[in-house]
Formats: sequence, C-alpha cells, structure tokens
Amino acid sequence: MKVVVVGGGPAGMMSAITSAQNGNEVTLLEKMNTLGKKLLITGKGRCNVTSSLNIDDFIKNIPGNGMFLYSAFKNFDNEDIINFMKEQGLQLKEERGNRMFPITDKSQDVLKAFTSKLKESGVKIKVNTEVKNILVNQNNEVIGVKTDKETIYTDKVILATGGKSYPLTGSTGDGYKMVKKLGHTITKIKPSLVPLQAHEMEVCQQLQGLSLKNISIKINDLQSNKTIYEDFGEMLFTHFGVSGPIILSSSAHLVRYKNLDNLLKNREIQLIIDLKPALSKEKLDERILRDFNEIKNKQFKNGLDKLLPRKMIDVIIEKSEINPNKNINEITREERKSLVQLIKGFKILIKGFRPIEEAIITSGGINIKEINPKTMESKLIKGLYFAGEIIDVDGYTGGFNLQIAYSTGFTAGMNI
Repeated sequence: MKVVVVGGGPAGMMSAITSAQNGNEVTLLEKMNTLGKKLLITGKGRCNVTSSLNIDDFIKNIPGNGMFLYSAFKNFDNEDIINFMKEQGLQLKEERGNRMFPITDKSQDVLKAFTSKLKESGVKIKVNTEVKNILVNQNNEVIGVKTDKETIYTDKVILATGGKSYPLTGSTGDGYKMVKKLGHTITKIKPSLVPLQAHEMEVCQQLQGLSLKNISIKINDLQSNKTIYEDFGEMLFTHFGVSGPIILSSSAHLVRYKNLDNLLKNREIQLIIDLKPALSKEKLDERILRDFNEIKNKQFKNGLDKLLPRKMIDVIIEKSEINPNKNINEITREERKSLVQLIKGFKILIKGFRPIEEAIITSGGINIKEINPKTMESKLIKGLYFAGEIIDVDGYTGGFNLQIAYSTGFTAGMNI
C-alpha cells in the first residue's frame, strides 16, 4: 500500500517508520530543507524526549483533551520511546522533574536516531516539498496530495504538519487550511506553553534575567477569589514579564480558563510568588530575626543579602515601603510582618500571553470528535490520518507534548 506522510517532525517521522515497518511503501514530505527542525530546538537544544512518570499519570499532565490519547498511549508509551532510542544507540538519562534527556545532551542525536531508522525502514524522504492540498474523490476517500512540484497519488495520507508555534521551523498552520477545505473543524488556535506578559513591566525589567529556583507560584482569579493553577519549581523574569518551566506550564492551564479575556482586561489575573515555600510565615520571621540580630547596626538595605538574590533586594525593599536607610534594630514588628508577607506573596498582575510565534506548543487544532482515537483516522475522510500537534491536544512542559507526537504517530502508522 502507498502511504504519504506530510510533515517531518517527530509525529511524522514516527508514523512513517511504523507504517513502513508494516510493509507499506512510504514517502515522507517536508517543506523545510531538513527534517525535525522544531525537535532540534526543544529543551534548549537538549531535547526533553519524554517523562519517566507512569504512563497513567501522563493524561493528568495533558489539560488539552488528555483522555482522547488513552489508546495512543497504550499503543506506544514512554518506555517504548526510551527503548526506540536505545536500539538506535542513544541512551537517555533522567533529570529533575522526571524529564528524560539524551545522555549526550544533544537534540541532534535524537534526530539522528529517527533519521537512521527512517533510512533503515526504507522510507523515501523528500525535503523542500510543500503540500498544498489533499486530494479526495467523490466518495470522500483520499487519493493523493498536490505539492508545489507534483501530484502524488497514494492510498493513505498521514497529516503531521504541526501547529502554529515557532513558524520559522515550518509550523505555519498549513495543515489547518488543508483539512478545513475537506470539512474538518478547527478549534480556536491559541498559544500554549508560552511566557506571560505583566502589567508591572518596570518591576519585571528591573528583575530581567533573574532565575528563581525552588519557588512556588499560584495564579489567582481575583474576581472569584479562585486559584487557577499552582506549581513548584523554576521561573525567570524577562523584559516583558515572566517565563521559565512553571510559568509555561501555567499558561497551558490559563489558556483554557473561562472568561479569561475579560479578567485579563480588568486586571484580575494575578501571579503570586512564594520566594521561600519551605518556610512557614512563622519560621521565615524567625529566620529574618536571626539574620537581623547578627547585623543589627547595619541599614535595612544591607540586611537581606543572606535571604534573597542580590537583584531582588532593591525591589523587595521598595515594595516593603520600609526606609532603606533605617537601622535594622529600629525595624518594628509590623514592618517585619509586612516583609514576611511580601516574601511569601510577591504579586504580579498578568496582562496576557506572548504571541503564538513564541509559544512552544499550540492549543487548539482539529476537533477530536472528528478523529477516531483508536486509529487516528479522520471520521470524515477515509484514508486520512492525523498525528501530533495538528490535533487539538496539548500538555504541560516535561516531555509530554513530544510523547503525544510519538504515540499518535505510532498509532496512525500501525493502523495502515
């Protein structure tokens, strides 16, 4: 059987390999000049291949239609991708937060594992080839694809063109246009796993480049007094607001929150950072008292070096409204209490998301109601299958989105 796979990312490569190993004649088409461009930049160029979590916990980490992936994860799980890499001579190692990386710390080696397997499986690869349309007959069955160079007739098509994030890697939303013409519904496309913009730009610019580790965050809806998301880990201040792993994960949750646009407009989404989550307010107060007793004759502005990163001190002093030149032994209990409050609850009002071009992943895509979750075949067009980010599924950071790509790619490939 002839199969055309459109898109040379991890989902496309996995589906091409699986389909070829099923005995099919597979052609993989990629519009960029090489395969896996987006894969190469994941994990800051190191590639967070998957997570070591139990596969049953994966769905909890996929706020975007996680249950749809149940069959796909059963077909091909994190152990399978770890073994796949091992068979290609690449060992993975586990790091903080259950993240699995190549032992070499090079995403290029992950891509090499895929490309050598494609070659071994006999997949025909055509780069610099842009697919313009999927061709169907009057019975709504796939008959081929039209590229910028030729028409290729085929029995089955797997569409794995990605979303709209990182367009320079080739993800420009082409697949959405193609399937829309065929009658498929595309749910609203939004950025996910994306940095957040803040109203307090000056504060964030003062702190720009500061990375905070082992802190906890909450994102609150001030209107209804609800916590939308909470997490523990690492974040970063930027010239526009905040970023880093736990901020990116928070965006995947926030993007789905009801009435979000109005709440953002009315300044009612607030980020609260606990700079010392390991200490209760009482313990933190005791710690500050101990520090202050050691340097009681110094000025307040010189009294927080042991407690906070250098870059943070001026901002905390300013927000505390305690006179920076005041002697430490003159600081009142009430002033100390407000300092504790500030360190345990550093607040920033969120303005919105950075553009989709800066997002790691796209939220939205082909409506899952129009796809058979057991095969990844379209319910509208016979012989058309989907894999990866083009489907309306997305997860948090930590290797979950790449696992979605492998699992849906494998499922599409094994069913042809």
